[in-house]
Amino acid sequence: MTTRPAFPSPFSATSTPDAAPPPAWSELVVGGARSGKSAYAENLARTWQAAAPGRRVTVVATAEARDDEMRARITRHRAIRPTDWLVVEEPLALADALTRHAAPDNCLVVDCLTLWLTNLLFQGRAAAQAEAGQAVDCPLFTGQVDAVLAALPTLPGMTVLVSNEVGWGIVPMGASTRLFTDEQGRLNQRVASVCTAATLVAAGCPLALKRPA
Repeated sequence: MTTRPAFPSPFSATSTPDAAPPPAWSELVVGGARSGKSAYAENLARTWQAAAPGRRVTVVATAEARDDEMRARITRHRAIRPTDWLVVEEPLALADALTRHAAPDNCLVVDCLTLWLTNLLFQGRAAAQAEAGQAVDCPLFTGQVDAVLAALPTLPGMTVLVSNEVGWGIVPMGASTRLFTDEQGRLNQRVASVCTAATLVAAGCPLALKRPA
């Protein structure tokens, strides 16, 4: 399913131990539920890791195991990942996790921005403010999003961020759900604007939305 880009990319192998590292690369991967977006992101990481010896992959997982269904989903994801991949759980402070683990020889896979956004909205005041009909003013939400957007262009190595595209369906009735839908769309736009590339996955097929000129 993964196609290697024809332009200079982090998939290029280094020919000698002291060769310059491949260029930094960040890619937003969006899609609907069960679209294949996580599989595409993980295939990118496998391709990147296989291109040169010594490369590593770190999965930054934003989910919290709050119920049996989520625990089962987390278990399924862990079972299909290579055993040498490091998994870092970070539900809120995503920028800190990215800057801490980014390296020229490391690929970060963030799975996913949607659960991270949900955590921010509900653990901060944003969702409650929306339900109460108040103006949303949540420093946790705005601060963490701004920190990730500032960090992404500075990260070495490869960074792949998985996110849901949720704005193509019926407009939700609940105020907090409408807030989530709006903020997910805004987040995807802002992340895509600072990433090297953006890809839409539908029915398991990737469609390039953004690539370097």
